[in-house]
Parts: sequence; C-alpha cells; structure tokens
Amino acid sequence: MGEERIARKYLPEFVYGGIDGAVTTFAVVAGSIGAALSPAIVLILGFANLFADGFSMAVSNYLATKSQTELHRHHVDYKEYVRLGKHPVKTAIATFISFFIIGFIPLLSFLLSFFYPSLKNSQIMISFVLTGAALALVGAVKGEVTQKHWMRSAAETLLIGGVAALLAFIVGALLKGIM
Repeated sequence: MGEERIARKYLPEFVYGGIDGAVTTFAVVAGSIGAALSPAIVLILGFANLFADGFSMAVSNYLATKSQTELHRHHVDYKEYVRLGKHPVKTAIATFISFFIIGFIPLLSFLLSFFYPSLKNSQIMISFVLTGAALALVGAVKGEVTQKHWMRSAAETLLIGGVAALLAFIVGALLKGIM
C-alpha cells in the first residue's frame, strides 16, 4: 500500500484525533486560566484529559469501525470491503496517537516552565500560539491530502479550535465568579 494511500486512508483519524486533542486540551487550559487555577492544576487536568479523552476516542473509533465492518458482513462484497477497509485496531491507534501528540502541545509551555522558570510569565501566550500552530498544521495537512486549499483548511480548523477555547475560557471565568 502506497504512502499516499495510507495517508488518505487514515486521514480522518489523524484529523479527528489531532483536532480534538488540541481543542479539548486547550479548552482545559483556557478554562483553567479563566478560573485562575495554578499551572500545576492546569497540568493535572490537561494530562488527565490527554489520557482519558484520548483513550475514550480511540475506543469509540475502534467500536465504530468494527461496527461498520460488521454491518457489511452479509453483503456480497464483504471480503473486498475487509481487504480495502480500515482495521479497527489501527484506526484506534491512529486516533489515540494523533490525539496525544497534538493534544500535548497546549501543555508544553506549562510543563517547560517547571524546568525554565523564566517561561512562567508567558506560558499562557506560548500555549496559545503553539496550539494555534498545531491546529493550523492539522488543518493544512487535511487540506493537502484532500486536495483542498491548505490555507483555507488551516484557517477553518483554527477558527473552530478558537471558538471552543473561547467557550471554555468564558465558562471558567463565569464559574470562578460564582464559586
């Protein structure tokens, strides 16, 4: 199987996992910042999100892919579908790896600030910029593989992630004011 075909075959898992990893982890960061939580709490919540949500997405993807294959079981083209289709374990792994790698990026500045205290004053801005770059990169890859304009795809992905982060920040700020 060619490299381009593999990229196309598992693109949905890369995009889905990567975008959700970046968006949900940055949403945790943004909500924590809105609630004025400490950087240590941001890391605890962020890593909990990386593992739990990444695992949940991988398992959901596994079950969805397996269910799709089982739906085709009684069709005449079943053997061809299985041969050309996605393997449930591979889709789960692709989703988790993409989620974890891209989702780790919003936490990077918070983790590094423990080793480089000079980053503490700018860790939020660094997280914001790195997350934006990660979302744009995932969107650009999606655009390139699907043969759509990479800049438009990058901007769309960045906009969606930005809206999610803004919502999380607002909720964190509102709950901080209530509690």
